[in-house]
Amino acid sequence: MEMSENNVEFKEPGCLTTWIKYLLYVQVAIALIAIGSNLMEYQLLTDFQNGVYFNQEMAVADAEANDKRQQIIAFSYLAVFIISGILILKWIYQSNQNARYLGAKDMTFTPAWSIGFYFIPIVSLWKPYQAMKEIWQASQNPNNWQLEKAGPILGIWWFFWIANSVVGQVVFRMSRRAQEISEIMNVNLVSQVSEVLSIPLAIVTWLLINNISNMQKAQLEGDVEKAETAEDSDLQPAK
Repeated sequence: MEMSENNVEFKEPGCLTTWIKYLLYVQVAIALIAIGSNLMEYQLLTDFQNGVYFNQEMAVADAEANDKRQQIIAFSYLAVFIISGILILKWIYQSNQNARYLGAKDMTFTPAWSIGFYFIPIVSLWKPYQAMKEIWQASQNPNNWQLEKAGPILGIWWFFWIANSVVGQVVFRMSRRAQEISEIMNVNLVSQVSEVLSIPLAIVTWLLINNISNMQKAQLEGDVEKAETAEDSDLQPAK
């Protein structure tokens, strides 16, 4: 097998990808719950706006119950998002290393920068996509990765990532200055858009991770098979 200049070892992605898969499932489940909770909140705000409540104590009690429910859902989603995000970044780093182990040379992005660009403003709009595209190409054909085309799933994944990130920023900025009921209702609606976008994002992210991991495992198995065939040929007596 052709080794990279760094002599890194191939790291089996199985356990890591399994954790990522289940955490993304949980993200989708929480997003669905959040959508339902936001619909309940929107109805509550509509009732406030229309003066449905005649009892102030009941209105305050319902508002507090709504806030508590929303906080629990928000913190749960944030915790799962952070944990899954860390594992996905670990997978990206590991996949870049694996591509090098499989023989990919002259890769533009190092393992560190393939995750580092996510945290740098402006360039984070395209550099992480380029790094992931390179990992895909190198995983599909390590020896001639520059000639490979990226799968369409990469563009779909990046579209949902950018869209969800932009909407998330809009929600954050709107929520900081929302005071009137109508403004809070607008925040609620945009939040629902963000939650809806997070569902296909999680699904496409898993499909992308699974495809690249399978390509790398197939490349590794092919190299091992070639090595075993060559070893058997060397052991056969000459005629």
